[in-house]
Amino acid sequence: MATQGLRDLPLLPGSPRKLSPRSVVRGGQDPRNGQQYLKVPGLQFQSPQGSSSGDSGQASSGESPHTSSVINNYLDANEPVSSEARLSRMHFHDNQRKVDYVLAYHYRKRGAHLGQGSPGHSLAVISNGETNKEHHAGGPGDIELGPLDALEEERREQREEFEHNLMAAGLELEKDLESKSQGSIFVRIHAPWQVLTREAEFLKIKVPTKKEMYEIKAGGSIAKKFNAILQKLSSPLQPRVPEHSHNRMKNLSYPFSREKMYLYNIQEKDTFFDNATRSRIVHEILKRTSCSRANNTMGINSLIANNIYEAAYPLHDGEYDSPGDDMNDRKLLYQEWARYGVFYKFQPIDLIRKYFGEKIGLYFAWLGLYTSFLIPSSVIGVIVFLYGCATIEEDIPSKEMCDQQNAFTMCPLCDKSCDYWNLSSACGTARASHLFDNPATVVFSIFMALWATMFLENWKRLQMRLGYFWDLTGIEEEEVSEHSRPEYETKVREKMLKESDKSAVQKLETNMTENDEDDEDKLTWKDRFPGYLMNFASILFMIALTFSIVFGVIVYRITTAAALSLNKATRSNVRVTVTATAVIINLVVILILDEIYGVVAKWLTKIEVPKTEQTFEERLILKAFLLKFVNAYSPIFYVAFFKGRFVGRPGSYVYVFDGYRMEECAPGGCLMELCIQLSIIMLGKQLIQNNIFEIGVPKLKKLFRKLKDETEPEETDPDHSKRPEQWDLDYSLEPYTGLTPEYMEMIIQFGFVTLFVASFPLAPVFALLNNVIEVRLDAKKFVTELRRPDAVRTKDIGIWFDILSGIGKFSVIINAFVIAVTSDFIPRLVYQYAYSHNGTLHGFVNHTLSFFNVSQLKEGTQPENSHFDQEVQFCRFKDYREPPWAPNPYEFSKQYWSVLSARLAFVIIFQNLVMFLSVLVDWMIPDIPTDISDQIKKEKSLLVDFFLKEEHEKLKLSDEPAQRSQGGGDRSRRSRAASSAPSSRSQPGSIASSGSQHTNV
Repeated sequence: MATQGLRDLPLLPGSPRKLSPRSVVRGGQDPRNGQQYLKVPGLQFQSPQGSSSGDSGQASSGESPHTSSVINNYLDANEPVSSEARLSRMHFHDNQRKVDYVLAYHYRKRGAHLGQGSPGHSLAVISNGETNKEHHAGGPGDIELGPLDALEEERREQREEFEHNLMAAGLELEKDLESKSQGSIFVRIHAPWQVLTREAEFLKIKVPTKKEMYEIKAGGSIAKKFNAILQKLSSPLQPRVPEHSHNRMKNLSYPFSREKMYLYNIQEKDTFFDNATRSRIVHEILKRTSCSRANNTMGINSLIANNIYEAAYPLHDGEYDSPGDDMNDRKLLYQEWARYGVFYKFQPIDLIRKYFGEKIGLYFAWLGLYTSFLIPSSVIGVIVFLYGCATIEEDIPSKEMCDQQNAFTMCPLCDKSCDYWNLSSACGTARASHLFDNPATVVFSIFMALWATMFLENWKRLQMRLGYFWDLTGIEEEEVSEHSRPEYETKVREKMLKESDKSAVQKLETNMTENDEDDEDKLTWKDRFPGYLMNFASILFMIALTFSIVFGVIVYRITTAAALSLNKATRSNVRVTVTATAVIINLVVILILDEIYGVVAKWLTKIEVPKTEQTFEERLILKAFLLKFVNAYSPIFYVAFFKGRFVGRPGSYVYVFDGYRMEECAPGGCLMELCIQLSIIMLGKQLIQNNIFEIGVPKLKKLFRKLKDETEPEETDPDHSKRPEQWDLDYSLEPYTGLTPEYMEMIIQFGFVTLFVASFPLAPVFALLNNVIEVRLDAKKFVTELRRPDAVRTKDIGIWFDILSGIGKFSVIINAFVIAVTSDFIPRLVYQYAYSHNGTLHGFVNHTLSFFNVSQLKEGTQPENSHFDQEVQFCRFKDYREPPWAPNPYEFSKQYWSVLSARLAFVIIFQNLVMFLSVLVDWMIPDIPTDISDQIKKEKSLLVDFFLKEEHEKLKLSDEPAQRSQGGGDRSRRSRAASSAPSSRSQPGSIASSGSQHTNV
């Protein structure tokens, strides 16, 4: 074949049409990196913009199209580069260009079998799918199409067009030849310096200037000394990372501009932008690059949703457990952060932000602050618990209940089978209740409400401080347009197909490309109404399902208690058995429904078809939080506020299912049972979710994936014995799915710590122990088990702060009602100051018990074969009612109304007092630290001075050559001006032309 007029083209696997191997011949090697290319007769790629995709605009203007060097490499697997020649697995095979991003897809060769050629024959395919005109059907090596080839060919064409559009945008690509019948292919992407600078300017990325680092001064000498002492004491707890410095130094940063390159400290172009910034820039290009063959799909996310690509991810910085002294950020994070052995150390937040981006950095900063704030609340919670243990012998009501001489004969707990019983038999429950129901719990509830406010205020301050050091202070001014979600584009396209003809569809494609926002191309409320209706109905159904399950557990408790009471052997342990089994059932149901509700919330949010990812995430968070909040707390709310409130009284009990009495609280009150319910659900949820869902499930997925890869038939691969590349290792990791599950787990825990802390003062302790492990567990997951996430810039934690603030305010009301309604704190106060003869609690138990005449029991409900020692005329029950001999027997007494009034008054006073103190704390603690606000003003002044200095030096350098040549050029300039005056008058266009040329220069 003649080689005249041939053009060097990269070898691209996968053509959308038949191709015979006779249509191409092997070309030479690229002089720069020695890679193999194909020679194709008379062929040129044209990008959608009309430029050649092969050189991506990198060829100089003086080179002809046939001799320009090809930058985008498509490697031939038949002649692999030896692994010994590779200096780094983070680079192209030329060992020079860094891999900034990776696209992965699974391919399958066309046809179920080859033609009449040899089965091992390798086909050479070119990137744009053109074939030789002399191709003969049925020739050796031709491929016969199979039934699934149409879809595969369509995807192949879409991938090729998308990759050529990426080349046209300036990116450089490299991938291997599809040498097997099926397998995974990785497209490596490199962003050259020109692309990085262009996108950095577009994204307004702040970079360090030439100005040397300046010191962030402390407020005063006392603050300096305190900080110095604090740093010296905490030095063993500091991680050994270079970025984690405490010298309060900061770079003077400024948004990147190609016109002001002289301002920046550019020493090496390859390292000026770190890996996270480079991958973020490439990801922005991938998100906005369109593909006309895929219905003008916009961005890589749409292509992944349509299964054109399987994954897109930036590379990790090497291996985290590699032997030797070679250190990278990932390995450093693993050694100093992601191991359980360093649980006592602070987190290297700056290095986390550098490696994972601001969004993930803020999450771990928030988690670290939350965990550290749990320390003082845990200490005070333990003190409150120890106070209850120390005063248990001095508690008069529990003493009276345990005194067998009082002989309070109580009414039967069930009909027929239950006998009368002595109150002293509930001595253990009464003593245990005092551990959590004492005056110290009231003080602790007030403290925890203020604690929640102080935590949120300190987080706002830390967020501002991190935003300043991470150059996020002006991020709200960045107006980078968010791209539409693939589902939104599909829905709009379907709407246009229904409403219009083909011309309207073509108009839609143009509008989608230009981000047009005409009303006719957007989804209106009418289009979304079915989705909203389905959301409303589904959420109501899920909440009703949760309540019905809680009611089902109540029925289980009632029926089981009645069944166990029939047997003498189990009668004594009825309450313990029923409570323990019911709580375990609640825990299992909560864990199962948690997973179901997460899937349902995602499905409901997809039905709404939000336009952008941010809107999708916010709506998903709200739905998931609402469902999981109801699921986690509904059993606890029942025990705290509803159990024992609708029992009735002896002789007039409330029955369900025509024979089962509603369950009532223990003699010591429902607070002890509330404590048991809360502790088991909280601890079980944390332990099971952490150990099974967060540790076990990812390991099982990894094991199944490994077994699947081993069981799938593989062809002999000459590169299989090589050391795997970094993109292969990262592809085997789990994909990153966002921070929503991590935040949700901590938010639910925050509710356990704050909402019912009056009933369980040890909740902060268990939360602290869990979080110490949770920080390292999440760290290990991000460093070792997940693909590297895209670096996302954000200035706050978003909607999660509003949810935390709402829980903090709601906790004040809940704790007020727990103290007033569930505990005996208010009845004891009322008795002590209104009804006690000596101002003590002596006689309190007798005061809270009412009398009932056993002769008035309904027929058939009296105890059968009573074994009580003495004949019973009156039995006692816990309530404030008139005695049988009163004019209005069994009506609510004056004491009942006094206690009820005191409870309502306490709720109002407690709520307003705590809210006032919270507002006072909010007012006393400014959102922006004083030193940061001063430094922001100082930085602006330093930036202006630095600009003026650099501009002056630039002008000075540019004036020196002009001054040297000024003396020798005056006479010649005057003579040229005189000689050119007539011509300038005769050719008036020359002046404009000259001025235009000067402007271009």
